[in-house]
Amino acid sequence: MSAFCRIILHFIFMALSQTTRLTYLNAMGISVWQSRSGSNITPIEADVMPSESPIESSQMLKSDSWAQLRTDVSECKLCTLCTTRTQTVFGEGNVNANWLFIGEAPGENEDLQGKPFVGEAGKLLTEMLRAMSLTREDIFIANILKCRPPKNRDPHIDEIQQCRAYLNRQIALVQPKIIIAVGRIAAQTLLETTEKIGKLRGQVYMVENMPLIAIYHPSYLLRSLTEKRKAWQDLQFAMQTFKSL
Repeated sequence: MSAFCRIILHFIFMALSQTTRLTYLNAMGISVWQSRSGSNITPIEADVMPSESPIESSQMLKSDSWAQLRTDVSECKLCTLCTTRTQTVFGEGNVNANWLFIGEAPGENEDLQGKPFVGEAGKLLTEMLRAMSLTREDIFIANILKCRPPKNRDPHIDEIQQCRAYLNRQIALVQPKIIIAVGRIAAQTLLETTEKIGKLRGQVYMVENMPLIAIYHPSYLLRSLTEKRKAWQDLQFAMQTFKSL
């Protein structure tokens, strides 16, 4: 069993009873997993429409800055989420990172702490990064939405539209070499598609001339034991793609 698989199992099983753990292990019946390599890198699907909210041009961004963007996000009242949030979750990490990870929206822990990807899903993401020889300090992490939707529901279309410009400015300021869409909502939003994450993973798409790869969300992996092999394949594929840039 690979180190990555053991890491995922560790975080999943911490939250399960001993009886449930044994039941899952017996049901899986897997002792050794091998990742498959050599996945074909394919271009963006023809039916994925180009973004209607393009990243602002370099001319427009000359006067932009991280400080101004942080202020704009923290003071934002463009949608009703401003009335229910504890605080905005701007994002964090290396502002000059080669890797940009984008999730969907803050959850309860993120809303309280003002940081993206905390809690058990955040711990798993940290371990996934470590499996890629990366740390949180090496990458920049952001979300489609900067405010938590009530009861952690999926973001509404109007909320995404109002918040999209902030993400576009972050992408333009970071100028990453590769973008990782973490989970279904992030992938569907960035690619403007309704395809399921299972069909979107394992391919390279181009967004504003930047390669984008979709992977499963850590919270999904914590709920779905059988997908951890695919998750490791996705990380290997991302590393393979990055090395080819």
